[in-house]
Amino acid sequence: MKPMGPIPPAFADQHGDLVIAGKTWADWIEKAGDTPLFIYDFGIVAAQIAALRAALPAGVGIHYAVKANPFAPLVRAIAPLVDGLDIASAGELTLVSREAPGLPVSFAGPGKRDDALVAAITAGVTINLESAGEATRSLALGDRLGIAPRLAVRVNPSFELRGSGMRMGGRASPFGVDAEAVPALVAMIQRAGAEWRGLHIFAGSQTLDTAAIIDSQAATLALAGDLADRIGATPPLVNLGGGFGIPYFPGDRPVDVTAIGCALGDALASAPASLTGASYAVELGRWLVGTCGVYLTRVIDRKESRGETFLVTDGGLHHQLAASGNFGTVVRRNYPVAVTHRMGEPAVDMVTVVGCLCTPLDRLADQVTLPQAEPGDVIAVFLAGAYGLSASPTAFLGHPLPTELLAGLPDNPNAIFTS
Repeated sequence: MKPMGPIPPAFADQHGDLVIAGKTWADWIEKAGDTPLFIYDFGIVAAQIAALRAALPAGVGIHYAVKANPFAPLVRAIAPLVDGLDIASAGELTLVSREAPGLPVSFAGPGKRDDALVAAITAGVTINLESAGEATRSLALGDRLGIAPRLAVRVNPSFELRGSGMRMGGRASPFGVDAEAVPALVAMIQRAGAEWRGLHIFAGSQTLDTAAIIDSQAATLALAGDLADRIGATPPLVNLGGGFGIPYFPGDRPVDVTAIGCALGDALASAPASLTGASYAVELGRWLVGTCGVYLTRVIDRKESRGETFLVTDGGLHHQLAASGNFGTVVRRNYPVAVTHRMGEPAVDMVTVVGCLCTPLDRLADQVTLPQAEPGDVIAVFLAGAYGLSASPTAFLGHPLPTELLAGLPDNPNAIFTS
């Protein structure tokens, strides 16, 4: 038997049935028309944002990283609750321009094409520069358009975020400009007459080490102060990045955002003088939306093979690559899963839950113990709110796309938004 992570408490069973945003799993499948499907409970997202807002020092903004979940109704609902959006493509720029007009937007990511830069400059988006070459192209395009581009510099720091699932600093990287080269690049931006918008310093993601986040934020402020000294100007905005993880696996514990906020307040109170007047923001995706989602997939076949039981479902890694262990996980571990109508029953059946793809990589849960499940029953995969459908190879083998549903809006709890 291989253990799985804890089921988020928001999805407590009601007489053995999975309940999401006040409705049972069967209600959601009826609304969607079929499985597989994703359901996002916006009440959970709103509570996460409110908890973070309460924990952070006054004046520190919250930015949503759209890549975590770009489902349009979700982006539209999040927009009034945050201070900015971070995008990573021209497609996401089109999305946020439609769903969140007027909200500040920053554009990060390597390999931005000229047409994407033109769209960003025209829309007044802050471009987080990943290289000197990208800066040169942005300035030339701004000249051609007759628009002074808004440019920030993404910094590749000399430190990394300890315990992070994806390390973004402390090494040679396609992401950001090496810290020692930043002052000269900012000087070039200023000489060219562009609008310098500040620094974006992102050291890593998906860590559950609260102390590591606190240390990383302190190091980020020290680096920002040193760069401001060498630049000779205060950055208008210091984006402190994020890195807050969520507990997917057995033994995982959530980060302590209250402790992080208190430590950040202390660090800001003693920030270098060169940062006086700067604004600050944290940029989060997974921590805001990851726990809100549930993926439902129906058991098509129950199969015995060489002493092992397989539950074969109509979903799989083409919708939930991360849950299959193929999205940056070094050692495959099980996301929390359940049989939707038997959540209150004893776990007596050791099974492997697999998808419908012709690859042995397509495993949603490996040798877990669940209540007995048969063809027609529905499996729930939790923590499906971030890096789910949009991070998965949906075109592989040509299976249909799942439905996505958004519910739990505080001002209209009966409203359902669908893909």
